[in-house]
Amino acid sequence: MSKLDWIVLIVTLLSIITYGLYKSHTSKSLEGYFLSNRSMPWYLVLLSIMGTQASAITFLSAPGQAYTDGMRFVQYYFGLPIAMVILSISFVPLFHKLKVFTAYEFLETRFDIKTRVFTSSLFLISRGLSTGISIYAPSIILSSLLGWDIFYTNIVMGGLLIIYTVSGGAKAVAYTQQLQMLIIFIGMFVAGYLIVHYLPAGVGFGDALKVSGASGKLNVITTGFTGKGFDWKDRYNIISGVIGGFFLALSYFGTDQSQVGRYLTAKDSKESKIGLLMNGLVKVPMQFLILLLGAMLFTFYQFNPAPVFFNQSVAEKAATTSYKNSLQKVESRFKEQQIQQEKWSRAFIIQGATDLKDSLRKGTVQMAVTQKEYKSVLKKALPNADTNDTNYIFLRFVVDFLPKGLVGLLIAIIFLAAWGSIAAALNALASCTMIDFHVRFRKTAYDSNNIAQCADEYKISKYYTLGWGIFSIITAEFATGMGSLIEAVNVLGSLFYGVILGIFLVAFYLKNIQSNAVFWAAILGEIIVIVFFFLDKYEIIGLGFLWLNVVGALAVVLLSLFLHLLLPKQAIKSPS
Repeated sequence: MSKLDWIVLIVTLLSIITYGLYKSHTSKSLEGYFLSNRSMPWYLVLLSIMGTQASAITFLSAPGQAYTDGMRFVQYYFGLPIAMVILSISFVPLFHKLKVFTAYEFLETRFDIKTRVFTSSLFLISRGLSTGISIYAPSIILSSLLGWDIFYTNIVMGGLLIIYTVSGGAKAVAYTQQLQMLIIFIGMFVAGYLIVHYLPAGVGFGDALKVSGASGKLNVITTGFTGKGFDWKDRYNIISGVIGGFFLALSYFGTDQSQVGRYLTAKDSKESKIGLLMNGLVKVPMQFLILLLGAMLFTFYQFNPAPVFFNQSVAEKAATTSYKNSLQKVESRFKEQQIQQEKWSRAFIIQGATDLKDSLRKGTVQMAVTQKEYKSVLKKALPNADTNDTNYIFLRFVVDFLPKGLVGLLIAIIFLAAWGSIAAALNALASCTMIDFHVRFRKTAYDSNNIAQCADEYKISKYYTLGWGIFSIITAEFATGMGSLIEAVNVLGSLFYGVILGIFLVAFYLKNIQSNAVFWAAILGEIIVIVFFFLDKYEIIGLGFLWLNVVGALAVVLLSLFLHLLLPKQAIKSPS
């Protein structure tokens, strides 16, 4: 990057940190630190919810996902608006009525302490691990820009994040996310404009869409059905998106403290509901546009030289090995294929003939095969290298083609997205540790009504935030080789979200089910989900990860009903 880019990057990031710390003055209590004294208006709640979802993974990996697999990933979000309506009707009013700090406090009121602790533990495990992956995403950028080992960039990124999350708490998170989202939307719009602007003369936005569509990148709606019936292993189709995506969204927004904590900062339940419902309206179009960037980027590289492998630092290291000539031969073949692909693209724009469309698709497949061959040689040259370059596609475009100053801004945007989501996650991890474990099991008497006034615990909460930050950095050190990060983080969540959701569904809608039944059902349900995951991983069965959320939720509900009939009856508890 140029000096101007570095100045833009550093000034933007420092301004965000300073702004967040300036706006974070609040009462030195748990309610102030974790919930911003329950004072946020709906629009800040909305921006905070969106900022927590839209991590660096979203802006770094999603365009690459569309570039390689098309836009069908957007179907993953189709169940989200329905989930927002259900949450606004069922979850939000009760959480506000009980004035809980964490969603899992409600489970002790409804069931017992062991159910609360088990569910909170599942959240801590899943969110702690996924936060590590979220730290790894911006570390990739820093590693590419500076040429540092990813081990050190993970430490730098995690350390910067910890500073303002520990210092500012929920209020710093909310106010920085407000500014972050504004800068992010501006930056992504500029990136999209420049992709179209840099297309050859005579090739406009509509022409670019034609080429993307002909190449199979505008596959927004897919059914999942093949000649052999429905493909359960197909990860992204309208059926898995609406059903599996609904279960995942319901669990993520209704039971994941990183999101529950965002809307519990609202002044009242009405503000929370508006924030959630607006999120349901905005999220799908937002994700559609981010994926469209990737589809347009694919067209851009039909007319401009594309790297055969987008992770430049790894490619340069491989070029110093004995496999240099083998890599150059594959790269030369890829360039020849690209020249032919550009000719077909130009002809298709002019003529639009079916045979040219078929040629475009075949050419796209051939180039993908050549890229796969390059990666296999690369793996021989550097056995320990990460050969999945999906996460580097958009980054490479930014660094190679954007004008000076804008490169620094776009890189800053990806950092800001990371900071917003990770800061919210660390705040949620600390709040669960403090409320569901530290305060709940301290020697002095536990009184849920007086948690907010625990000034001593306010200080200790900062140490818990620090501890989870360190844990996430350690996790990030092991995130290499996970492939598309946006897929990896959602696969990880799907291992736990279904079971957590099942527990809450029983709590809300099956009033006669008692604590022992749901507790053992949850343990068995988690075992079932893990078994299904490994059966799919080793191709014994075919089941896309979104369905794990359905399996987990239904397993807990059905097993709870069954165990309720077998286990001794207990006194039924219900929230007041």
